[in-house]
Amino acid sequence: MTNAFVEELRWRGMLHDIMPGTEEQLNKEMTTAYIGFDPTSDSLHIGSLVPIILLVHLEKAGHKPIALVGGATGMIGDPSGKSDERNLLDEETLNHNVNGIKNVLSRFLNFESKEPNAPVLVNNYDWMKDFTFIDFARDVGKRITVNYMMAKDSVKKRLSGEEGSAGMSFTEFTYQLIQGYDFYHLYKTHNCMLQMGGSDQWGNITTGTELVRRMNVGEEAKAYAMTCPLITKADGSKFGKSEGGNIWLDADKTSVYKFYQFWLNTSDVDAEKYIKIFTFLDKETINGLISDHQEEPHLRLLQKRLAEEVTTFVHSKDDFENAEKASNILFSKTFKEDIKTLDEKTFLDVFEGVPLAEISRSDYNNGLDMIGALSAQTNFLTSNSDARRALKENSISVNKEKVNENYQLGDSDLINNRYIIINKGKKNTYIIKVI
Repeated sequence: MTNAFVEELRWRGMLHDIMPGTEEQLNKEMTTAYIGFDPTSDSLHIGSLVPIILLVHLEKAGHKPIALVGGATGMIGDPSGKSDERNLLDEETLNHNVNGIKNVLSRFLNFESKEPNAPVLVNNYDWMKDFTFIDFARDVGKRITVNYMMAKDSVKKRLSGEEGSAGMSFTEFTYQLIQGYDFYHLYKTHNCMLQMGGSDQWGNITTGTELVRRMNVGEEAKAYAMTCPLITKADGSKFGKSEGGNIWLDADKTSVYKFYQFWLNTSDVDAEKYIKIFTFLDKETINGLISDHQEEPHLRLLQKRLAEEVTTFVHSKDDFENAEKASNILFSKTFKEDIKTLDEKTFLDVFEGVPLAEISRSDYNNGLDMIGALSAQTNFLTSNSDARRALKENSISVNKEKVNENYQLGDSDLINNRYIIINKGKKNTYIIKVI
């Protein structure tokens, strides 16, 4: 068994806690391990990339990954790291979310593979749906004491009123038992010996290892736990969020261009950390990139390679190349020609959030002068006199080319036969859409 799985995670900064004996087990034989994904939405955002990458590393090292979608636990909500009780989802929403997450996971793990260590996809609702409360209380609740459960950080913080908590319901209190039973079920049905997750899951995971041991009376049950650090940003802000909210792994929720830009705009400190965690580049390549970047940080070599690797992994090589092209066009010396090579979707992604005014095709064809384009027909500027002043100051550009008050917009200015980009100085951008 060749296995550098734990060592690989260690140098990448992806190892937080590991139960004694775990590394020895992984070095001894092919081991089945699982990670749970909570169906609070119908997609996953980049915070979930770390557990996905953990499973990919696990498979690359010759072990068998199981991705568990929490159709049952999603009905309750994990209290770990939360100060408030979650809103419970209805069954229809939950099923929709479960299917969405299965689709996302299938892009990274081939659940159709015939290899001995082929990934497996499971939904804990399948084995929890017929479990009666009385059976659960007798078979599972009997094995773990309340004292043991209350010693967990996720419970202690909620009960002590830390972080503005209003306490904890019995529903959420039972979460760690249900997650623990998942581990036991996978141990029995898939010989799964290891559960992995974020460091905030350590309490739930160790409850699972304890349950596996206590429910296998008379057997020498082996169950292990391992966690990775929660990803942070150097400036203390929350990882995975932009001004528009979460950065999602689905292009219909976060455009490929916006996804690419998120990684391209990371700080030097974060890029040095993220290149190890979010890519599969080897140690020598990464150390070389870091060294080159430190010599010429203004070239942003680290950010560019990070953005390339992650965008290609999550989307595709073609998607990355399109996003890179769109990004470069904004600073191109031949902007007017280059911008016309973008498809309409990418064009709109690039200019998402930019003020837009619509003008009818007939009004446009009748002739649109720059006063109308800036004020009278768009309200981009507050008055015609403001528009004239800006034009006289030579601060107005059409598709990045300076224009004066006498300029008339025509068909040659249209991008994708309907858009015009107007800039006032370096910071103000407006879009006219001809409909």
